[in-house]
Amino acid sequence: MQKIKPNIYAVGAIDWDRRLFDQLIPLPDGTTYNAYLIKGSEKTVLLDTVDPTKTEVLIDNLVRTEVEKIDYIVAHHAEQDHSGSLPDILMLYPDAKVVTNPKCKSMLMDLLAISEDKFITVEDNQTLSLGDKTLQFIYIPWVHWPETMATYLAEDKILFPCDFFGSHLATSDLYADDLPLVYEAAKRYYAEIMMPFRTPIKNNLEKIKSLEIELIATSHGPIYNNPKFIIDAYTDWASDKVKNEVILPYVSMHGSTKKMVEYFVDTLMERHITVKQFDLASVDIGKLAMALVDAATIVLACPTVLACAHPLAAYAATLTNELRPKTKFVSIITSFGWASRAVEHLTSLMPNLKVEMIEPVVVKGHPKDNDFAALEKLADNILAKHKGIGIVD
Repeated sequence: MQKIKPNIYAVGAIDWDRRLFDQLIPLPDGTTYNAYLIKGSEKTVLLDTVDPTKTEVLIDNLVRTEVEKIDYIVAHHAEQDHSGSLPDILMLYPDAKVVTNPKCKSMLMDLLAISEDKFITVEDNQTLSLGDKTLQFIYIPWVHWPETMATYLAEDKILFPCDFFGSHLATSDLYADDLPLVYEAAKRYYAEIMMPFRTPIKNNLEKIKSLEIELIATSHGPIYNNPKFIIDAYTDWASDKVKNEVILPYVSMHGSTKKMVEYFVDTLMERHITVKQFDLASVDIGKLAMALVDAATIVLACPTVLACAHPLAAYAATLTNELRPKTKFVSIITSFGWASRAVEHLTSLMPNLKVEMIEPVVVKGHPKDNDFAALEKLADNILAKHKGIGIVD
């Protein structure tokens, strides 16, 4: 438990040891489940709860704030890392009402079997008085679920945006003082969770633009005492701007693809194009997702397995398709022994990408002189495409 301002407390939990989220997303730095307690002159509110594995931490923190009654529990988002302790908190404070929007109410009833009479629903921009403090509820759908909303505490100029602007970063620091560390964690979080929703993010950035914000207290990671830092980062990440970069996820079985990748990397570097190479056999998918945020071009490289793309390359294509980066160009490098449909296979796995396909390089067996010449041509084509959109002089 930490005091943010008079009568405003951080009462959530740090999960130092968690290393996987949703059995999918790597958490190299752990995470936090942030909840906040606000004591008004007339009413007391708890903003969100915590993951059910940390319920005892939340309860202990509430006890330490000497809160005897909670009038409202604001549920910004139904996902269980925020709502999972809600049934236990309602048992501890049976007179509390859950304040949320109609869509979130329905989801919480489905996910946690909370009875309908426990809810108070609010509309977009509706306010709720705590006496000397006023909560304004702002709908911010699709960051990253359809029911998400934020709370703005007007008198203290604090925005509580739930997952919006968050970072999976276990830290005892209340505030985001180590900006390089927080930037990387926040970009990883954006890449893995928020990137598919770039358009809603732009819309929601506009919705909060008129608010006077001194602190952004997210549901994961430290509080931003420099709101401009993270707002500017999100504005950049969600924009249509790309960089003179090629992301090169690859897998090689017998060395042919690896030899082409190594040659191709050197070829791109000679043309002053930044390359980020990822071995799919050992990749941290969070690092790969982060690289996809800004890159102009993706080149997938793999051998064939039963005439189709290697399964690890297929996974990378599927992941890229789901994350929907703002990438402008895609190409493929593939090798085969007796037959190959790898190009068609990988292309079919990326229908969400609004990209131009640059002519692939398809090689039978070990690469030969004409194959290396094809890689040179691919690098020239990428350079020309980058020049065409104005990211290379």
